Amino acid sequence: VQLQASGGGLVQAGGSRRLSCSVSRSISSIMATGWYRQAPGKQRELVAIITGGGSTNYADSVKGRFTISRDNTKNTVYLQMNSLKPEDTAVYYCYAAVAMVSGPVSYWGQGTQVTVSS
Repeated sequence: VQLQASGGGLVQAGGSRRLSCSVSRSISSIMATGWYRQAPGKQRELVAIITGGGSTNYADSVKGRFTISRDNTKNTVYLQMNSLKPEDTAVYYCYAAVAMVSGPVSYWGQGTQVTVSS
């Protein structure tokens, strides 16, 4: 499974940005896809995830501001980020968990930088 993230860039605080993650296989058959982020000097953390069944989960820090969605026809997962804050500055990584006989396998995209200026 290959994942290609895009949409990062520089945005002012309070602004919006949409990230896209193109997946090389049908996302409806994948256990879960989503987004993690890693800020300088910090560990990678979950931002938002959507399961194959459509259930979503968000980090507390982004609830009410970020929305994860997907387009099964395009095998693409989106992260709409609104009301951005400087603390949202990080490299955002697209993620997929694929069910295998031996257990779930994780796949990562290359990351896209989001910088929020104050």
